[in-house]
Amino acid sequence: MPRLPPLPGAALLFLLTLPACSTPPRQPAPRPLLLQRCPAVTACPLPALAPTTNQQLADSWQQHRAALESCAAQIDHIIHCQQNTP
Repeated sequence: MPRLPPLPGAALLFLLTLPACSTPPRQPAPRPLLLQRCPAVTACPLPALAPTTNQQLADSWQQHRAALESCAAQIDHIIHCQQNTP
């Protein structure tokens, strides 16, 4: 029985059907763990004033009011943070 010469194309086709070594698919980089911490509570200093005229009294009232509003905003921010932190 005569033997047929090997066909290079058939061998190539056979090799293509075999599983090949390949790199595994890239996995996404792990996401960093973010810990949400609420800001630390700090003191709200009020300016020390000693008005001697009505104009200074009016100005000091405005300064105290602005300082109290700033302090209230800090407190509101901390309360909001604590309510939304699991």
